[in-house]
Amino acid sequence: MKKFVNDPANFVPEMLEGVALANPEMLRYVPEYNIIHRADRPHNDKVSVIQGSGSGHEPAHIMAVGPGMLDAASPGGVFSAPPMEFCYECIKLMNSPKGVLVLINNYQGDRMNWDMAVEMAQAEGINVKSFVIDDDVAVQDSTHTVGRRGVAGNFFVIKACGAAAERGASLDDLLKLAEKVNSQVRSMGVALTSCTPPAKGKPIFEIGDDEMEVGVGIHGEPGRRRDKMKPADAIVDEIFDAVSSDLPFKSGDRVALMINGLGGTPISELYVLYRRAAQRCSDAGLTIARNYVGNYCTSLEMAGASLTLLRLDSELEDLLAAPAEIATRIF
Repeated sequence: MKKFVNDPANFVPEMLEGVALANPEMLRYVPEYNIIHRADRPHNDKVSVIQGSGSGHEPAHIMAVGPGMLDAASPGGVFSAPPMEFCYECIKLMNSPKGVLVLINNYQGDRMNWDMAVEMAQAEGINVKSFVIDDDVAVQDSTHTVGRRGVAGNFFVIKACGAAAERGASLDDLLKLAEKVNSQVRSMGVALTSCTPPAKGKPIFEIGDDEMEVGVGIHGEPGRRRDKMKPADAIVDEIFDAVSSDLPFKSGDRVALMINGLGGTPISELYVLYRRAAQRCSDAGLTIARNYVGNYCTSLEMAGASLTLLRLDSELEDLLAAPAEIATRIF
């Protein structure tokens, strides 16, 4: 294994410290609880929007903290849910008179720990509510989830809720908005290689040089099947069909299209995939109103990609176009 790592046990804290040091005017770091938060939050006139899951998926979620996006994030170790006390302290730190919205990707550890933290905070009188994101169409259940997994579509929930919160939306309105986005967004991914968590020191699964995992999870969970490699267009066709037929999307829809890299795929290859996805949108009568190509929700250095479609209306288009600033400047 070759990685830029000191002590694997310190990998996540050192990464978080680096993110904060690179953005000293925007971000603050609370090392005791792995919290990255906006330097100017919480604010009495704004609902705080927070999230946290395992590390290793950067820029999700710590690099999505900033104006118009998240107010704070508290990750766990690589591919590990944040401990309950981290979640609880993050809620308390971001407590606002207008409330706290916790966005949770649908993984068992994340749900369990954030749910307990929310219950404890509510018992103390904090106005906090949570919402679970589950945009992955690949499988209904996995070793990490009950129901569909939350993957790259999570970024659209963050973006919409972050923009609405900046405009003064109430906690209940943000919950309705999160449900609206989640109900209209679908994703599916494909992995070409495995990845190696620093503390593990070896790949989390084995895959042949001529194989791909169709419908892979972002922790390396099995997808729909293991298959032989295919040309890029054929790969896009399969995942586009799975995603577009699930809602289903229909001719005349305006959509946001995201081609998300899983960490080890060159941007040039992601644009090869986008080319075919855009063609398929045109053939299906879908108008691409906004597009996103790059790394949004990764799996360390895994070579692979996912495709996400979000059905838009005027409200969602407006919220996606709203100003935002985060550490990686991807929105």
